[in-house]
Amino acid sequence: MLDHAGLQPGLRVLELAAGPGETGFLAAELTHPGGSLVCSDATEEMLDVARARANELGIKHVEFKRIELEWIDLDTASVDVVLCKWGLMFSTDPEASLREMRRVLRPGGRVSIAVWDGPLQNPWATIPTRAMVELGHTTQPDPDAPGMFALAPPGRLQDVLEAAGFLDVLVESVEPPRAFDSVAEFIAETHDLSSMFSELFDPLSDEQRAQVVARVTELAQRFVGADGKLRLPARSLVAAADA
Repeated sequence: MLDHAGLQPGLRVLELAAGPGETGFLAAELTHPGGSLVCSDATEEMLDVARARANELGIKHVEFKRIELEWIDLDTASVDVVLCKWGLMFSTDPEASLREMRRVLRPGGRVSIAVWDGPLQNPWATIPTRAMVELGHTTQPDPDAPGMFALAPPGRLQDVLEAAGFLDVLVESVEPPRAFDSVAEFIAETHDLSSMFSELFDPLSDEQRAQVVARVTELAQRFVGADGKLRLPARSLVAAADA
């Protein structure tokens, strides 16, 4: 994302759906001196995490702001770069969100976005859900609803960017590593990071939880190496375009 963002000193960067803010903080370093960052998320809880992280890292010139993707509370043509990592696919209207991104970008500004590729390319994400579905604790997610894989179909991400008015759209795939010392570590991280999984898992009885852990372990077993480490495939789509 950062390679395609065209970052340089003095630019103003907006990160949307920032979560802990890691991508934006890296961008802030690349736009120093003279640059600034608007770190935004839809929830104050995540902004608190990002504030603490920025303080820990000593990141300066950062404004923290609660912003929804579908309505960006910033002036028109007020930023040079927009970043959004793994957030756009959860928007109720991705094209409207992209139009808002284009509105707040200065002419010639740059957007850089990451979304997840399809479920077959991301078993690290589908294995826990599959276990829950098979054991009757939830239903199969609606593939047409906003969600992790909403922008994964071939050509979909490029289409919505072009429909929102962006030019010279580039889409490529990357494979971020998803490695764990054990299946147990994978399950623990999923519980910590996925509210959907933890909200289903926590109310279960001890016996039901054990069944979920056993099924996840069984489904993940083919990705366990001879050294006992779990290496799960993952693939993300990264897109960049000009305003």
